[in-house]
Amino acid sequence: MLITNGFDGVEIHGAHGYLIEQFLKDEVNDRTDQYGGSIENRCRFALEIVEATANEIGAHRVGIRLSPFANYNESGDSNPEALGLYMAESLNKYGILYSHMVEPRMKTAGEKCYTPHSLLPMRKAFSGTFLVAGGYGRDDGNKLSCG
Repeated sequence: MLITNGFDGVEIHGAHGYLIEQFLKDEVNDRTDQYGGSIENRCRFALEIVEATANEIGAHRVGIRLSPFANYNESGDSNPEALGLYMAESLNKYGILYSHMVEPRMKTAGEKCYTPHSLLPMRKAFSGTFLVAGGYGRDDGNKLSCG
């Protein structure tokens, strides 16, 4: 219905502690079925949504936002880099338009904080367009783009 009403696409919101991210993160996902436990199982729900959306409107109209390193709404993960890499690699299968990942660099609105985490491994793993967010200024963006 979105596409027939003139929208160009959809960004699946799998970040910031909302429902999809609650499946992804091991600090909040305590399920014991096929959606809990291993990283593959925890990512299953998000990937099923990506697949269904891509099948419905076309992969070229689908993006996803993820925040593997963030701990929004107490939804952290014990190994956020592995989570981010797994999702980046798995998303390649669907040929979606973009992956939009959040690096937790904002302490408060307008105030950056130091973080040891980097999205560069995820950028290298994802073959499509890769968007980033998280307190980047011009110098930060230029440094990241140079690897």
